[in-house]
Amino acid sequence: MEYRKLGRTDLEVSVITFGAWAAGGWMWGGNDDNDAIGAMHAAYDLGITSIDTAPIYGQGKSEELVGQAIKDFPRDKVQILTKYGMRWDDNKGQLAFKSKDNSGKPIDIYKYAGRDSVIMECENSLKRLGTDYIDLYQIHWPDVTTPIDETMEAVLMLKEQGKIREAGVCNYDAQQMQEAEKTISLASNQVPFSMVNRGIQNELIPHCIEHNKSILAYSPLERGLLTGKMKPGQEFGEGDHRAGVKYFKDENIKRTNDFLQKIKHIADDKNATLGQLVLRWTVEHPGITIALVGARNADQAKQNAKAIEVKLTAEEIDFINQQLDQLQIID
Repeated sequence: MEYRKLGRTDLEVSVITFGAWAAGGWMWGGNDDNDAIGAMHAAYDLGITSIDTAPIYGQGKSEELVGQAIKDFPRDKVQILTKYGMRWDDNKGQLAFKSKDNSGKPIDIYKYAGRDSVIMECENSLKRLGTDYIDLYQIHWPDVTTPIDETMEAVLMLKEQGKIREAGVCNYDAQQMQEAEKTISLASNQVPFSMVNRGIQNELIPHCIEHNKSILAYSPLERGLLTGKMKPGQEFGEGDHRAGVKYFKDENIKRTNDFLQKIKHIADDKNATLGQLVLRWTVEHPGITIALVGARNADQAKQNAKAIEVKLTAEEIDFINQQLDQLQIID
């Protein structure tokens, strides 16, 4: 495994980081607890020391499973990345969307990061995770109802108390990052980035490179699309959010698979899967520090970890980019 420091901090994380959204079951059509814990163990055994989770993932379930998994690891050898600012148990802030929990009960999800809420959420996360500190604490989504400085002042207090090591944000634009930086030094911004979703290239990546902030790329495999295993007519289980996402329209699956076939010979030459090739390309992209990748079981976790063994030449990256520039995703 390879490791990189986040921004200007001393916090070092694995370049392939375990994404624990699916472990919570919520919006992924359920999960198997033992498989999820087994996936985290398998990832750790192959050097994936960093796990990214959030309270909203299964309404606490993902954090609880992460807490169970890390009991078996030396605490100073694992990095826990979690979040705050999405509430399903209160109606303050901005209504984000309506959903159902794992039992099918309707819930309303609010974006809220008021001072007292941030402090309370941190305490709850520490309990679920079974630890006394969080390595990277990130606001999950911008909260337009709370001044950024109020939110960041609460996070700064948590850092001064030793409850968190570093502060990060998720889904912030460059201007919001600059506003947050007036109060606290940010380590990173976690944002979506994949071969088919490169919207951050024009503004956010240059900003983060200039200011030495790390980018944590989530959904680098575009939720399974870039593995090449999906076919037009793909059916998703009840509660699986991908059913309504544009990338999974039949035409987009076909176009993506056609692109993947054009670069498959590079993966074959390296005895790698398409998914491993895509992950390596992602972490080689300028400005991208780590790739967050989910795994439902140990086998998937092992496949993800081995992506770091793939080595790409400048010529191979150029070829992939040339083919990628021809791929058009429709809305």
